[in-house]
Amino acid sequence: MSEEPVSECPQRTLLLVDDEANILSALKRLLRQDKYDIVTANNGQEALEVLKERLVDVIITDQRMPGMTGVEFLRLAKESYPDTIRIVLSGYTELQSVTDAVNEGAVYKFLTKPWDDVQLRGHVAEAFRRKEMADENLRLHQQLQVANLALEATNRELDKLLREKEERIETDEVSLQITHEILEHVSTPILGIDDEKNIVFVNAAAQALFGSSHMMLGMKMARDTPDLERAWNRTSTEIDINDERYKVLTHPMGRNSRSRGKLMTLIKITTP
Repeated sequence: MSEEPVSECPQRTLLLVDDEANILSALKRLLRQDKYDIVTANNGQEALEVLKERLVDVIITDQRMPGMTGVEFLRLAKESYPDTIRIVLSGYTELQSVTDAVNEGAVYKFLTKPWDDVQLRGHVAEAFRRKEMADENLRLHQQLQVANLALEATNRELDKLLREKEERIETDEVSLQITHEILEHVSTPILGIDDEKNIVFVNAAAQALFGSSHMMLGMKMARDTPDLERAWNRTSTEIDINDERYKVLTHPMGRNSRSRGKLMTLIKITTP
C-alpha cells in the first residue's frame, strides 16, 4: 500500500512493519502528513518480500511479531539492503538483543511504545536526512571514481604519447648521427647552409677543398666565398675554386623533413 506521492525530489519511501493493524493505521495517519511514500507489512517475512519489489529508504518495525522478531528481520534487511535506515519501535524492552543489534549496525534507533507524535516524526525525518546524505556521499564518491578513471586514462595516453615522442626524437638523433657520419666520409664536398646563410655542416671533403679557416661552423657563407653566395639562389651553377671548375647543386631542405636551409654539393668538372 502507498499514500500520496512525495512532492519533493528525491522520493522518500517508508516501510512500516507491525502485526497489529491498528498500530499500522495509527502510524500511517501520523506520518502521511510528512508526504512519505508509505508501504506496510504485517510481519518480517512479508516485509522481506516488499523489499524485493520496492526501493525503501527507512524501515520502522515492531520487535515482537510472529515468525521472526523485528531485530531478526532487520539483520536480514541489513545483509541484503545495507543502505536502508532501520528503526525498532516496540513496547517491549528486550535490552540485550536490541543492544546487540545496534552494535552490529542492524538497528539505527530503538524507540518505545507508546510514542510521542512530535518526537517520532522528528526521528523519522532525521532518518531520511541521514539516508539522503549517505546517498549524496555515495553519488559524489562515484563521480569522483569516474573522474579519477578518466584522469588515469588521460595520463596513460599522455605517457604513451610522451614515450612515442621520446622514441621518435631518439630515432631522429640516431638517424642524424648516421647521416652525418655517412656524409663525412663521402668524397664529394658537401655543405649545409641554414636559412640565414650560416654554415651548419661541412664534411671532410669540403674542409679540404676550402680550408678549415674558410668553412667554420656558424660562419656566414658569403664572407670568403662569394661564388657560393651567387649559387645560393640557383639549382645548378658552375664556380671556380682553387683554379678548378666545380658544378654546384643546391638542394632546398624541408620538403620531406623539418630541416631548413639548403644542401650544397660540389662536383669537380674534369676537362678532357
